[in-house]
Amino acid sequence: MPTVPPEQPRPFETHRQRQVAESFGVDAERYDRARPSYPAALVDRIVAASPGRDVLDVGCGTGIAARQFQAAGCRVLGVDPDDRMASVARQAGLEVEVAKFEDWDSAGREFDAVIAAQAWHWVDSVAGAAKAAQVLRPGGRLAVFWNAALLPPDLSAAIGEVYRTVQPGLPFNPQARPATGSYQIMCDTAADGIRAAAGAFTEPEQWRSDWDHPYARDEWLDQVPTMGGHTRLSPDKLEELLGGMGAAIDSFGGGFTMNYATMVVTATRTPR
Repeated sequence: MPTVPPEQPRPFETHRQRQVAESFGVDAERYDRARPSYPAALVDRIVAASPGRDVLDVGCGTGIAARQFQAAGCRVLGVDPDDRMASVARQAGLEVEVAKFEDWDSAGREFDAVIAAQAWHWVDSVAGAAKAAQVLRPGGRLAVFWNAALLPPDLSAAIGEVYRTVQPGLPFNPQARPATGSYQIMCDTAADGIRAAAGAFTEPEQWRSDWDHPYARDEWLDQVPTMGGHTRLSPDKLEELLGGMGAAIDSFGGGFTMNYATMVVTATRTPR
């Protein structure tokens, strides 16, 4: 059985920022309404590469990805540390257990796939991979993925100036550096965690799916408060930030097209 090696410093440890990690439920309904889903072709690829249809969704949140896997014919169990997020997921008919994944009791259950959508950076990458190995059947697939968002360059510069004026020290400022660069760090950290799981997985692969989504001004502003760090802004600061961003979008015609790159790290559970 895979074990967690002795604690060592690792370069990307957002999982330790528990106040941020467990802040998204402050407006779970907005999160469910505003956050983007994931490419259907990616969901189908993960399902096709798994030995069966039993899926564990780690950090399932309100169930955005879980519903897509259900629609693809899977039986999905979600695990999330925030009961507010889990409550919204349950309202949509999903089964969710409330716990940090590293502490979650599987009660002997096994799965064909363990997924994490926009959530694996809130899990200890080494302990999480070891836990996934424990609950995956041989040949099962671990697939963790993120939507990296890239604004049009001119609009990105304008919104970046709003951040510098209103809240320059905001963590996870989406304009702070190229999105794919930030998420590549997450992918590399996830891959290193998988490699640390004592040979429990094949060498991790990275997949990528690029797609576009048009946003009207108000649709994008509805999503901004759900982002990491933004959930903890004071109402006045959030209003000021959204006002500045709205003005920037208005100056670009009231809308824009976001380029998303869905970045995946995946590996197969080796025979025990």
